[in-house]
Amino acid sequence: MSARGLTWLLVFVAALLVPALGSRFYTFLANDVIIWALLATSLNLLVGYTGLVSFGHAAYFGVGAYVTGILMKKLAVPFVLAWPAAGLFGAAFALAFGFFCVRLTRIYFAMLTLAFAQIVWAICFKWNELTGGEQGMPEIPYPDFGWLERVGAAVPLLSWRTAEYFYFLTVALVAASLWALHRIVTSPFGRMLTTIRENAERAEFIGVNVRRYELAAFVLAGAFAGLAGGLFGIFNRGVFPDFAYWTKSSEVLIMTLLGGMGTFLGPSIGALVLILLNQQIVSYTEYWPLVLGTVLVVLLFGFPGGIAGAVGVLAGRLFRWARSA
Repeated sequence: MSARGLTWLLVFVAALLVPALGSRFYTFLANDVIIWALLATSLNLLVGYTGLVSFGHAAYFGVGAYVTGILMKKLAVPFVLAWPAAGLFGAAFALAFGFFCVRLTRIYFAMLTLAFAQIVWAICFKWNELTGGEQGMPEIPYPDFGWLERVGAAVPLLSWRTAEYFYFLTVALVAASLWALHRIVTSPFGRMLTTIRENAERAEFIGVNVRRYELAAFVLAGAFAGLAGGLFGIFNRGVFPDFAYWTKSSEVLIMTLLGGMGTFLGPSIGALVLILLNQQIVSYTEYWPLVLGTVLVVLLFGFPGGIAGAVGVLAGRLFRWARSA
């Protein structure tokens, strides 16, 4: 096993041990970080690898959350079908919106993604019969863990609360999703996206259909954002219109920039750092937006390549120093 594979395995095992080593609060916090890490990594496929800055990524997050909530709460569809449906609907909306968005570039692309996201938010906010309107859709049920609870009753070591069973399920599903995203970005398709990011005109000159690749990346990013939204709705025990609001898009964009766009691990690091900063600052002062904004400005100026980029530079310098010594 490679060093990178061993690192990911250790992170996966550490995540599984959180309920055993920490309190319920830390399990809740870890669940939040893991879901946001998937959302930020899906956005990184656009921003970091394709060079497309989206201000409306939360739309597919919200669509996935509502699809899973409606199917599980109103139609009693099992989680094993409702969660993949979140990804499919996220991809379908991304295909419809992306068909128009990829025809534009730079700021025009970004503003059009924001416009479509606001349309999704308005539908969620106003369609009372389907989405619950302004009040949202509370009391989304957990998946059925009946067989696990029976095993836990027979084997005390495996006895956990329903929320912790859902945490283990989230860890497994997000790990599988991140593995799939890693395979995508390291494939020839992913390398072509990087080529388009570096010089779209040159890629077109050699015969690459740039718009088709950008649309494919847009759809894949929407699909994984929908999957993240499906998990978040259950974790949050409710789905609300602000899931699709532009502020959610800004949060996930900050995570991607803070961790290091264009690096696969960066968005996950950004999600961890931003959520921990938010938790700590809120507990100390009511002026947490001001303090958090100041900290983020310092971090972004101090580490223009993101935290992951800074760690990579530091590791390279240490390696060169060790070789010279």
